[in-house]
Amino acid sequence: MGKLFGTDGIRGIAGEELTAELAFRLGLAVSKVLTGQENKKTRVIIGKDTRLSGDMFEAAITAGLCAMGSDVYLVGVVPTPAVAFLVREIEADAGIMISASHNPSEYNGIKVFGAEGYKLSDALEEKVEELILSQNEPNLCRCGSIGRVITGSNLLEKYERHLISVLENTKDVPKRRILFDLSNGSASSTAKYVFSSEHTGGYECDFIAYDPDGININRNCGSTQMNALCRYVVDGGYDIGIAFDGDADRCLMCDENGKIIDGDMIISAFAVDMKKKGKLDGNTAVVTKLTNLGFHQLMKKERIQVTSTDVGDRYVLEEMLRSGAVIGGEQSGHIILRRFATTGDGQITAAVALNMLAAYPELTASEIFEKMERLPQVSVNVTVPQNKKKEVMESSGVIAKKLQIENLLGERGRILLRPSGTEALIRIMLEGNDTAELNCYAEELKAIIEEIL
Repeated sequence: MGKLFGTDGIRGIAGEELTAELAFRLGLAVSKVLTGQENKKTRVIIGKDTRLSGDMFEAAITAGLCAMGSDVYLVGVVPTPAVAFLVREIEADAGIMISASHNPSEYNGIKVFGAEGYKLSDALEEKVEELILSQNEPNLCRCGSIGRVITGSNLLEKYERHLISVLENTKDVPKRRILFDLSNGSASSTAKYVFSSEHTGGYECDFIAYDPDGININRNCGSTQMNALCRYVVDGGYDIGIAFDGDADRCLMCDENGKIIDGDMIISAFAVDMKKKGKLDGNTAVVTKLTNLGFHQLMKKERIQVTSTDVGDRYVLEEMLRSGAVIGGEQSGHIILRRFATTGDGQITAAVALNMLAAYPELTASEIFEKMERLPQVSVNVTVPQNKKKEVMESSGVIAKKLQIENLLGERGRILLRPSGTEALIRIMLEGNDTAELNCYAEELKAIIEEIL
């Protein structure tokens, strides 16, 4: 990744690493890169999540785009996958989503989609980044060619209809009780309507964390903080809990006992069911290097091929497009169902999960979604400034310790060390049979990293 773009767009603390000036220059750069020339008319969709800083960045990006002659469609608070969908739906030239996903409210971010609804390639991101960082100012449009701003709030209905179309008829099956956690984020604009009893066939759907105030996004709620959801599901006697992150491109669940169902479990259950129904094109699932070994064991048992990529849903998608696979994703809940979406979509994941609950009325959520045996996994994050990540990763002490751990684990497990693409962190992940042993190794490696700093 470059100086600005990580694995999922540009991200940083609003007003510090990510400024209005930077957002304005991104608008200029995106418009120019999309057209290949200055002063050519293009159409760009802009959406945002519920963060307080969203309005500021929306205005700044809009100004940059309009100054270069692009017309801007403002769709307001929407899930990230809605922007990707709408770009294709109205044949726009690009889509920009203002969101820091699962990060706290003080962060914000910018994700860019091309005309086909896919995130920009590394090559195009590098072009945009080069222009942003360049001291050369582009030739701005004169008065008659300046872009217009169009309110596109009605476009959200197109996306809602798309989500509803994924839901199958459940009116003739036993009713389920479902609790949704909307993370005080983007799903607040869509989920209560999409998953109403009218569209779910009479399922009883209740909701928590659906009242955003600009600063409570992801706060003790959502797919990264599921304690409250798990507790409410058990106490309230719900059949399943479903949680989204701040921009609703992730989905995790918990079963009737409050046990978390992560992305690996969801993908494995979907893949097995799709194969059973003859819908698993290429007989392949695409996942990342972080995917639990238990997933691989189940897929081997079910005779489903697995391809692993670098961490990041963009890399999963690239491999899916290359191989023709129709399902892929990450343990974190980015799940791509290519028949329905060009990127991870939490609400589509939820819709397919509800379809499975309807298809197997005699089974509980745990029986449907917990088909794989998850091996113990330990994850430790070490705070490392962005400018120190390369030094840490290439340190002889770190490399030697990692090799030592690999030798000690042998075939009993594995270790993965990687810099975060979205935060000032280096992530340590270990898998094996002995959690205490894994924790010990993780702390030893963490100590060596901290000594370097």
